[in-house]
Amino acid sequence: MSRLVVVSNRVAVPDAQSATAGGLAVALRDALQSCGGVWFGWSGKTAAQTAEKPAITEVGPVTYATLDLGRKDYNEYYNGFANRTLWPLFHYRLDLAEFSHENYTGYLRVNTLFADKLRPLIEDDDHIWVHDYHMIPLGRELRALGVEHPMGFYLHTPFPALEVLLALPSHALLVKSLCAYDVIGFQTENDLRAFRDYIHYETKGELIDEQTFHAYGRVVRAEVFPIGIERGQMEEASARAVELGAARRLERTLHNRSLMIGVDRLDYSKGIPERFRSFERFLETYPDHRGQVSMMQIAPLSRSEVPEYKAIRDELEGLAGYINGRYGDFDWMPLHYLTKNFQRETLAGFFRLSRVGVVTPLRDGMNLVAKEYVASQDPSYPGVLVLSRFAGAARELDAALLVNPYDHDGVAAALHQGLVMSLEERRERWESMIAKVRDNSLEHWREAFLSVLRAVPTLAERRAGTATTAAPAASDAG
Repeated sequence: MSRLVVVSNRVAVPDAQSATAGGLAVALRDALQSCGGVWFGWSGKTAAQTAEKPAITEVGPVTYATLDLGRKDYNEYYNGFANRTLWPLFHYRLDLAEFSHENYTGYLRVNTLFADKLRPLIEDDDHIWVHDYHMIPLGRELRALGVEHPMGFYLHTPFPALEVLLALPSHALLVKSLCAYDVIGFQTENDLRAFRDYIHYETKGELIDEQTFHAYGRVVRAEVFPIGIERGQMEEASARAVELGAARRLERTLHNRSLMIGVDRLDYSKGIPERFRSFERFLETYPDHRGQVSMMQIAPLSRSEVPEYKAIRDELEGLAGYINGRYGDFDWMPLHYLTKNFQRETLAGFFRLSRVGVVTPLRDGMNLVAKEYVASQDPSYPGVLVLSRFAGAARELDAALLVNPYDHDGVAAALHQGLVMSLEERRERWESMIAKVRDNSLEHWREAFLSVLRAVPTLAERRAGTATTAAPAASDAG
């Protein structure tokens, strides 16, 4: 089996805590362990200047290669174009997107630098798998350096509709860069449809079939690969955690009240202010639940140096204070708002204790919290998932109570419905969702993408004349 080269903005270099690492890092690390290869990207550290060569860590068959970024590169590439232009734009927040030529230049510069530092680490039979919006131009830069290897790209965020993407001044080069890859993976059919629309209407490319197109002189395959969670991990963790200290303490503080829970990174895409306003509407519209239910919102801080994130933190603190001041009593606080981190096993226990899981992003690529909530439930007494229709997970978890997060009355009604729903209906909905969570696991996602990528002949196979006709994107290199 050929080696795998993984490229991501951050690299999970094994350390003393690696045994407890979870999620995507484990899935990628397992793939690398099975076939050997390289994991390349930013170290997560900043310095006065960007490192001239990557730091190398060898662990078994895997080479971890990381670069420290200089402050200028970090500010323009990461804080700037990636997180103040592409992130809001891809999440349909044009009002928050900043179009800075300086940041765009820095984004391209860092991707060019990454390609230059990665090139010497690539061997003839490698397959290359690049991850997420930070690295879109990397494939084009590698092609410019003569890399003809099979390359795949996976987008972990939504891909915006044509009319939204056209607002980006550099949209043409961005999509042309995507077409340097042989395989492009998206979270949902909506994302793939938006990409096809751009190819068809803007580039006048040829759509060969639903998954293959010809554009910019290349044949490229684009498919939907919905990401999942580790098979069985949250189910096992929640069964253990509900008997541990944190979950037991939480249960005691509830005093037989019902619990609603939301867990999100603090980000404007997650719809947390809208969720708080919907919870306020719930308390106003359904007064019988006052004193009988509490909502706990866990929102660890992120990107705190970006002004938009400081603004949403201030807004949430104000809303939480207002709701608790208006509806709370001396022996009951309706809303518990926490900005601290909790271990995944602790969260699994919290999910299992919660009567309603509230996952209402304004726009999300997938939102694995929805799947984690489902996987954490007690099969004999499951909770109810209230899920935004704008989360990628809604395409699979259609037995959840699907809501429009902008509709506060509708979300309030769903919260009420979740609390009063019969046990029979709760079990029926949960059984439908857990089957899909188990089938579309993280391991299934990884192998599904890699099976398509590995169908593209390696450089060594093409030189040896052993390439098969099954390759989806081998007809045009360059």
